[in-house]
Amino acid sequence: MSLPRFAVSEEKNNWLSEKMEALGIRERDLEERFIRSSGPGGQKVNKTSTCVYLKHLPSGLEVKCMKERNQSINRFLARRELAEKIERMLGQPTAEDLRREKIRKQKLRRKHRSHRICSTKGNPANVPPPPPGTAPPSNQMKRCDSKKNIHEADGSRNRPLRGEASYPRD
Repeated sequence: MSLPRFAVSEEKNNWLSEKMEALGIRERDLEERFIRSSGPGGQKVNKTSTCVYLKHLPSGLEVKCMKERNQSINRFLARRELAEKIERMLGQPTAEDLRREKIRKQKLRRKHRSHRICSTKGNPANVPPPPPGTAPPSNQMKRCDSKKNIHEADGSRNRPLRGEASYPRD
């Protein structure tokens, strides 16, 4: 028994059938029921059975999908969600896992980039450092405007720490 065609593009239908075949999910292993949806949608969802309940009999995994007002689209979404659950159960990375990993790497890259910019911002390569024991000229003050630290080359703070008064102490 082949996979039914849903009200989505042919490309998505083909992708789903390939995905289910790769994971060993057969249509005869699925128990599918249609029940009435709840939530937004008004009379349309209250009168028709657009919610799809899908159970994979070999694994016992269950999925309930009522995201759309169209039963055919909900059937597609339920199968896609079931395939992701089975992937996760088998320990394979899902599309969501890959997306999270990509975001994590982007944040890490931004963090490293901000530290590099901070450490080289005030001292260009063509300006020699001041002699030891002397304060740098005011135009060479190193300043790093990061969320966590704002400092100058001579080590003084230009803002109070949490809990300190914002006025200068005598």
